[in-house]
Amino acid sequence: MIRFFENYSLQPFNTFNIEAKAKYFFEFTEIADLSVFLQSNESWKEEKILVIGEGSNILFLEDFDGLVIHPNIPGVYAINEDRQNIWMEVGAGEIWDEFVKYCVDAQLGGVENLSLIPGTVGAAPVQNIGAYGQEVSEVIEKVKGYDLEKNETVEYSNQECRFSYRNSIFKQGLKNRFIITSVVFKLDKFPEFRLDYSNLEARVSEKGAISLENIKKAVDEIRSSKLPDVKELGSAGSFFKNPLVEVEKAENIEKEFGEIPVYRSGDGKVKIAAGWLVEKAGWKGFRDGDVGVHEKQALVLVNYGKATGKQIYELSEKIKQSVFNKFGVELEREVNCI
Repeated sequence: MIRFFENYSLQPFNTFNIEAKAKYFFEFTEIADLSVFLQSNESWKEEKILVIGEGSNILFLEDFDGLVIHPNIPGVYAINEDRQNIWMEVGAGEIWDEFVKYCVDAQLGGVENLSLIPGTVGAAPVQNIGAYGQEVSEVIEKVKGYDLEKNETVEYSNQECRFSYRNSIFKQGLKNRFIITSVVFKLDKFPEFRLDYSNLEARVSEKGAISLENIKKAVDEIRSSKLPDVKELGSAGSFFKNPLVEVEKAENIEKEFGEIPVYRSGDGKVKIAAGWLVEKAGWKGFRDGDVGVHEKQALVLVNYGKATGKQIYELSEKIKQSVFNKFGVELEREVNCI
């Protein structure tokens, strides 16, 4: 199926619920549709390109003067298996959390800690989504898609994706050039549970046996208690990355400001909880008109109604400067500002 529009509202395609319009909007459900569209509409080569899923990691600062491409390919298929693992190929348009539920129901391990993260399967590799000690790159076997520059389908192995913390080749060199159409996941029939992050193990134990179902329930409860439902309150989840600093820097901050959540990263560095920094800088619960910082999680910037992308961006700038002034730490946005 193909859908093509001009001057099209992008409000349903960003979880901040920002009103912005695309000069052109193209949605497809089969890779053959994409090929036909590109070959029959050469004018697209003159346009700026933006590839989006649910827009759960996007902040529109203005209308997009170009072509927005929305891959809405469905499907969840088992393509191979052995005694230990099963390989699932999943269409880019599938909702991520529905895929997590599918895996948990099928007793397949590897993504249970990533429950309740908004967005589509196609967006997961771009951001290398992660939570509670897991990253999606750990279970991705390959990423399939269409290269607009080469005008052909291409596959990238896990190593070729160049995954790192909230990053990948799709967010860098291949940004808006490579359209992800499906992702192949290697899942575990006999999973080793990852419970050593924060208080996850205690929350799971409260529910009885340690199982995929109880891990998902615990993660869902923790996230729901801290993060707003994007269907009710516009946001993009975590707005800033956890900054990577030298161990000595983290120790100095702790001496002056008290115990700080840190996560070991190797090479003599640690990650500091960005939410802690923002909260200690006094921003938790802040509100100015329709823009603000969530009252339960300082890492989440929110749109209370009719905020513009520029207003949210300006707030993030103030927060970045405030944190730097107080701690000497530079925050980096996790959200893509367009």
